[in-house]
Amino acid sequence: MSKDMDKARTRGEVTRREPMRFAPDEKGALGKLFAPVAGFGITISSMFRPTVTEQYPFEKVPTQPRYHGRHQLNRYDDGLEKCIGCELCAWACPADAILVEAGSNSLDGQFSPGERYGRVYQINYLRCIFCGLCIEACPTRALTMTNEYELAGPTREGLIYEKQDLLAPMEPGMLAAPHPMVEGTTDDDYYRGEVTGPTTEQIDWVRANRPEDPTLKDASAAKGDRP
Repeated sequence: MSKDMDKARTRGEVTRREPMRFAPDEKGALGKLFAPVAGFGITISSMFRPTVTEQYPFEKVPTQPRYHGRHQLNRYDDGLEKCIGCELCAWACPADAILVEAGSNSLDGQFSPGERYGRVYQINYLRCIFCGLCIEACPTRALTMTNEYELAGPTREGLIYEKQDLLAPMEPGMLAAPHPMVEGTTDDDYYRGEVTGPTTEQIDWVRANRPEDPTLKDASAAKGDRP
């Protein structure tokens, strides 16, 4: 179509400009009068609204449910860690704020389902921009973001969170790692949510290897086992 128009213009056959198909509406007299100040409409309307001052930190306004705050490393229902040390979160971080070093699980040191776990996990909140790309990259939903936003401190070192600072608290009935996986299961069973809590065999293993573990009491009570 454009080539035909160019040929017609060359021959002098096109004498008028084609109207725009999606041209803006023509303003009326009132629209033309207020056109110079139309861009200040929101500013002018806000001038007559009451001023609202939030009395933070004495009155804290709840954040939205999906607010991007401090990170958290989650656990499975039996207490094993979800992080497998794959380092995808560190690769996805545009600010290079995450450091992950993986370790190998063993029969005496099973921290997560499968072969590896996050032995070292650091987040530098001096660099973090809270974009959430790290939680999108996590294949096991081990890393999520909480609603906690009060991240400040007197030293720079204090804003580098270690693994123990990021791990989710133990829920009632969970058994602290390390301990074996649920007997007869694979890591796929964990990922699908088929593990709903520690078993008697896991509790007995921890009781034999770490008899003073404080989570034994709650886990035993949840299973109805002997204290």
